[in-house]
Amino acid sequence: MFKNKMLILGIASAAFLTSCTKEKTHGEPADPISDSATVQTTTPADSIAKATPSAPGDTSENALDWAGTYDAVVPCADCPGIKTSLTINNDKTFSITEEYIDRNSKNEDKGSFTWDSTGSIITLKGKTANYKYKVGENKLIQLDMDGKEIDGPNKDLYVFKKK
Repeated sequence: MFKNKMLILGIASAAFLTSCTKEKTHGEPADPISDSATVQTTTPADSIAKATPSAPGDTSENALDWAGTYDAVVPCADCPGIKTSLTINNDKTFSITEEYIDRNSKNEDKGSFTWDSTGSIITLKGKTANYKYKVGENKLIQLDMDGKEIDGPNKDLYVFKKK
């Protein structure tokens, strides 16, 4: 009698496990990681909510972990460089500190920023700060006043790296 119960339990377990396996059209088991039907519909309670994205689809704004502090030493016309630290926050606010190397000059500003319609460029709006940055994976690229990447031999100096 005990063997019969174990046999029935074993068959029932095998049938249950077989019925839970999703099959692809060619008889191969579905890959749960790449299955497009697998979608996370809830947000962990401890996560910081981001504002509504500006552009549809995957963009820097909604696909990257862009909030954080970024550092660079950008070129200066009459000094060795400007040590710059920029913090951008999920609530679309920022703070920036610019320290002129070999000078006793420091500028600090706070404000808000906006995303462009493509969701890849932010524009800072503070009391004095009026900069544009292209947002990349763990980096910001400072743009010129027309919103274009700065070209030339010093272009790498305009790349801010995330701390």
